[in-house]
Amino acid sequence: MIADQLILNKKTTKSDFGTDKKSESPVRSIAKALSWRVVGTLDTLVISYLLTGEITIAASIASIDFITKMILYFFHERAWNLVNWGKK
Repeated sequence: MIADQLILNKKTTKSDFGTDKKSESPVRSIAKALSWRVVGTLDTLVISYLLTGEITIAASIASIDFITKMILYFFHERAWNLVNWGKK
């Protein structure tokens, strides 16, 4: 959906998002996903540091977490895209 529009350079018009006030632009969705991932990674970094007492280990854990969660989120979104429930 969002990835398709970005990869294939599909044009979206203002009316695509204006008819349903709950919809948002793909760029906004990407910005929200990235900002949430940063918040989640900082949380992992702090918890890892509190548990290990080692900033290098905590940073390693947080880095791996950032990458794996982005990949998992992509496949999660693709799976939900197959579900018709809640779509108009």
